Formats: sequence, C-alpha cells, structure tokens
Amino acid sequence: MITIILLVAAILIVGALLAYIIRIVPQATSYVVERLGAYHSTWTTGIHFVIPFIDRIANKVTLKEVVKDFPPQPVITKDNVTMQIDTVVYFQITDPKLYTYGVVGPITAIENLTATTLRNIIGDLELDETLTSRDIINTKMRSILDEATDPWGIKVNRVEVKNIIPPRDIQEAMEKQMRAERERRESILRAEGEKRSAILTAEGEKESMVLRATAKKEAMIAEAEGQAQATERLYQAQARGIQMIKDADPNKAYMTLKSLEAYEKIADGKATKLIVPSELQNMASILTSTKECLNMEKK
Repeated sequence: MITIILLVAAILIVGALLAYIIRIVPQATSYVVERLGAYHSTWTTGIHFVIPFIDRIANKVTLKEVVKDFPPQPVITKDNVTMQIDTVVYFQITDPKLYTYGVVGPITAIENLTATTLRNIIGDLELDETLTSRDIINTKMRSILDEATDPWGIKVNRVEVKNIIPPRDIQEAMEKQMRAERERRESILRAEGEKRSAILTAEGEKESMVLRATAKKEAMIAEAEGQAQATERLYQAQARGIQMIKDADPNKAYMTLKSLEAYEKIADGKATKLIVPSELQNMASILTSTKECLNMEKK
C-alpha cells in the first residue's frame, strides 16, 4: 500500500516537473527568459525547456499590433485657448528584450510621451489651425513617437487624434458661426433661385411676346393677301363684264336704258334733287310719248 502511494506521488512530482520544464510558446508571442537573474534568450513560437530553479520567464510579450486609447489631455493653443484632446496610438513590439528592459511601464511611458508631444505640437498652432490640421498633427506625432520609442523596442505605426473638445464658450461661438454661414448660404441659394426664376419668367414673356407678334404679323399678312386677292378677283370680274359688254356691241338705246336704271338705283327714293343730263331727258320724253300712243291704240 505504501509502495502504491509512493509511486503515485512520484508520478505526480514528475508530471509537475515536466509541466514546469516544458513550455510551448503560442503564435505571435515571445518569451523573454532570464538565467540566474540575467537575460538569457528570447523564445519564439514552438516548444522550449526551462531548467528548474535556474531559468525564469521574465516577460511574455505579444507581437500583435496594440491599440491604446488614451484619455483626453488638456492642451493650450498658441492663442491661449485650452481644450481637451484624446488620441489613439497604434504600436507594435519589435524587440521583446528592449521592451522588457528598456523602460519601466512601457504603456505608461507611451501615454506620457504622447501627452507631452501633443502639448508641444498644439502649442505652435492656433485654434482654427488645430481644428483643421488633424492630418498634420497625426503625422508629426507618429514621427516623434516612433523615433522616441525605438530604444524601447516599439514601433509606432499610426497616431490618430480622436476628439478635439474646445471650451463651451468656444463651441457656442463656433455653432453661431456655422449657423450664420448656413443661413448665408441659404440666402445666396434663395437669391440665386429667385434670380433664375425671374430670368426664366422674363425669357418666357419675351418668347411669348415674340410669338404673339409673329402670329399677329402673319395674320395681318394673310388678311392683306386675302383682301388683295378679293380686290383682284373683283376687278377681274368687272373687266370681264366690260369686255363681254364690249363684245356684245350694245346699241344706244340699250345704253340709255342701263343709264336710267343706274339713276334709279342712285335715287332709290331718297334723293330730293337729281340732275339728269339733257340727252336722258329727251330720251325720257320720247319713251313717255311712245307709251301714251300705245295706250290710245288700245282704247
């Protein structure tokens, strides 16, 4: 019984010892190993063995890109405006040994370095430049931080200014300015629309007047042409009538009779005086005498 207990104890001790000795480093991770208190080696992905009581894993370092969102920092612009700016830093550990032994608290060191660098950059800019120069600020900060963190085994890939929060009174002034700018643009757009509308209306009225004048002119031309054609046809009819009378060679009596009919139409029972040529008077007397003779013969 005692032998079994001792065997089980020995198996447990050996298992624990093997578990301590055998170490597997996962992907995108490095182990910094110390031997007797001094740096010994950096383990990469794979299986490794630790000498008990001699080797010690000092640090487990991830090689993935790390994103740190630092809280807002108070900064003062060149024109003495205090604002809050928070930044996001994207960095990657390239040398686990330098990262482990280069600085105490690398993340805290990066945060403090970011804050001081941001204050120095914003101190050279005015408020308007700060609000419109995010790309410039990002580029300058990335360059400065990347150079400063090289001794720590850190590569700064990108720095982004997340939020710029000016004082409340500055925000209100900016909102008023933006509101005034929007109103100005709206007024300009409205004025341009009214101007365009007036131009279109005037052009429409102009075209309408031109069309009306053209139509009136064409109507007058058509009417004049119609009257001219009617007059021409009337004259042609009269000319044909005269020609037909001429061709018929009427005698003097017929012409005299037609003249009397014409005078009858002229008088029409309304004229108070009518001057008749002597020739017509003689003809009238002859016609009257002839009429009386015919009446006597009938009796």
